[in-house]
Amino acid sequence: MPHDPALALSELREELGDCHRCGLCEGRRNLAFGVGSPQARLMVIGEGPGAEEDRLGEPFVGAAGQMLDRMLVNVLGTSRQQAGGAGVYIANIVKCRPPGNRNPLPEEVERCLPFLRGQVAAVRPRFVLLLGSVALKALFGADQGILRSRGCWRELPVAPGLPPARVMPTFHPAYLLRKPEDKRLTFEDLKLLREAMRAPTDAEPSP
Repeated sequence: MPHDPALALSELREELGDCHRCGLCEGRRNLAFGVGSPQARLMVIGEGPGAEEDRLGEPFVGAAGQMLDRMLVNVLGTSRQQAGGAGVYIANIVKCRPPGNRNPLPEEVERCLPFLRGQVAAVRPRFVLLLGSVALKALFGADQGILRSRGCWRELPVAPGLPPARVMPTFHPAYLLRKPEDKRLTFEDLKLLREAMRAPTDAEPSP
């Protein structure tokens, strides 16, 4: 049977259910599972929901989400509303808001990470924009912070028999709201991603 990304995501969401796998469930209002095109070539992975995401049940809808939307539209030429492969799929490492917007604890990441990996396997993106040090460490166990890792290509397994996704780590939009002077560095990272996405598949350089 051909792979159906939308069906795979729907089944994964059903499996997640009204999740009580870690303590984050105690303070949440809504799960923020994921949003965007199931067929997207580009996937955006962040850290976890904030107050607005918890209220609405959708990733990246607060101030950081508005900045992300501008980044996607103005630099990468895509949006969460765009369908098909030209669109984007957006998800977080954890699906419930940590209290006070603190970083998720290792055990919280461990319980939720299989569902993020399931989303990657369902969407099968060719590229991933990885936002912030929490997401970087969750997926790669990186000892280096995002400052030293940003702008450097990595690879993320997608599904058996498929090439890995090419991952571009950069600063989280929430960080850029606090340190707007680093927007320039993020723009450089996004340009690298844009150039790779525009290149013919057989001309894409190895990470």
